[in-house]
Amino acid sequence: MATRAIWKGHLSVGELSCAVALYSAATTSERVSFHIVNRKTGNRVRREYVDEQTGKPVDRDDQVKGYETAKNSYVILEPDEIAAAVPEGDKTLSIENFVPCNEIDTAYFDKPYFLTPADEAAEAAFAVIREGMRKKKVAALARAVLFRRVRSVLIRPRGCGLLANTLNFDYEVRSAEDAFANVPKMKIKGEMLDLAKHIIDTKKGDFDPAAFDDRYDAALAELVKAKAEGREIEKPKKQRTGKVIDLMEALRESAAAEAKSRRGKAKKPSSSGSPKREAG
Repeated sequence: MATRAIWKGHLSVGELSCAVALYSAATTSERVSFHIVNRKTGNRVRREYVDEQTGKPVDRDDQVKGYETAKNSYVILEPDEIAAAVPEGDKTLSIENFVPCNEIDTAYFDKPYFLTPADEAAEAAFAVIREGMRKKKVAALARAVLFRRVRSVLIRPRGCGLLANTLNFDYEVRSAEDAFANVPKMKIKGEMLDLAKHIIDTKKGDFDPAAFDDRYDAALAELVKAKAEGREIEKPKKQRTGKVIDLMEALRESAAAEAKSRRGKAKKPSSSGSPKREAG
């Protein structure tokens, strides 16, 4: 793996343990990023902390964390006090239990990581844990001190390695019941349901992350390129959005359009099906 491990420790379940390495599974480094620049001079602007009341800059050594207990009243926490409160890690991802994969609520997922054996000596024990989980179709719930916090981690088999997701705490995940409280309960049946199922069937496909299109980032990249080259910036065309007057009619039109699209694709001759002339 080309990237550097961001954490190394041990994965343990009962008496079985193996050395593991944790790698970030996602990155935003390829996105278009900007600096804040002074429009008049073209120079970069740096951030500076200032006292809210006096307006004067505050030196780094005088910057401390404070918890607001009342309006403009804070409990001051020194860096060494915060450091002492952070639990010490023993560099162990300790598996507490295994849960069926179909019971996992993805709303709790935080960030994804790849987990691999840290060295050759760990490979056999790592494979035993991975294949046991794969065979039983379960995920492991583990706890560890990661990045200065005690975190719960969900671990699942992924190819020849493991995929680990740090999990949001229960208090961090908002209630689905509250979010959906004003959504009316409606029963859909008959032709309307049949049309909906037909549209879904015609739109069936495979999960292909490579097909995801980050239009915002692509548009920013093109904007930067155009300005750097002194080209005129073309404004994107606005898509027309019509109001749905009749839901049933909209479903029928959508189903007909999808059927027509499918027929058009089926009629196109494939290049692999054309006869080839043999040489000689």
